[in-house]
Amino acid sequence: MDDLRDALWRKSSYSGGDGGNCVEVASNLPGIVAVRDSKNLAGPALVFTPGEWSAFLSEVKDGALGV
Repeated sequence: MDDLRDALWRKSSYSGGDGGNCVEVASNLPGIVAVRDSKNLAGPALVFTPGEWSAFLSEVKDGALGV
């Protein structure tokens, strides 16, 4: 597993202010982008390459994932 101790987490601008649907992303680590649930800071994080993360964001923006 990648070491995420130096991750600088930022909350998604789409996260609700009511504490629901909270996603945080850390993109300051070399070679990876980490994503976690901000309601469970000690829980697992998903780790992507920058290319994978970029492709995912493009799919979301294009509506290809139905989200």
